[in-house]
Amino acid sequence: MEITTDRLILRRLQEADREAYFDMMSNANVMNPIPRPIMSREESDKSFDKHRVSDFTASDKIILATVRKDTKEFIGVSAFLTNDEGDPEIGYRLREQFWRVGFGTEIAHALIDYGFQKMKSGIITADCCSTNAGSKKILGKTMRFSHEFWNEEDNCFDRRYVTSYEEWLNHRTTNLLY
Repeated sequence: MEITTDRLILRRLQEADREAYFDMMSNANVMNPIPRPIMSREESDKSFDKHRVSDFTASDKIILATVRKDTKEFIGVSAFLTNDEGDPEIGYRLREQFWRVGFGTEIAHALIDYGFQKMKSGIITADCCSTNAGSKKILGKTMRFSHEFWNEEDNCFDRRYVTSYEEWLNHRTTNLLY
């Protein structure tokens, strides 16, 4: 599985991504807004290995490396998940030095397009912690707010965003995204 945008490639994790993955997972500025604890080297390597060898056909969690097209530098991860209601969910996490340059929005658009066009999803959702200003901004641009709920695992209130295929087509046309 590979997804491309104007500036990015979303693809399977590769061994060359390991150091940058650890840089992201051990950075409190990246992990705190999720909120998740930072990872030790051992925890990061275990997580990396699990996602690098996962069988996409037998999993409800697909984690992809996100790399710049021009430099091939690992900038973060992108994900297809299943939420607590059984609906398709997208996710992303970026290394701090790649924040605020539009990559999050570009990733969200690519994942939503792929979810509708290739995975034939009827709706697509995304969750973020209610205090995560960056993700709320990204998701608010691409999806509609659905509801807020208590996330027991992360011990925080999450906001759920959702879009149907029809809403997405209208959004793309209205905002001339492509």
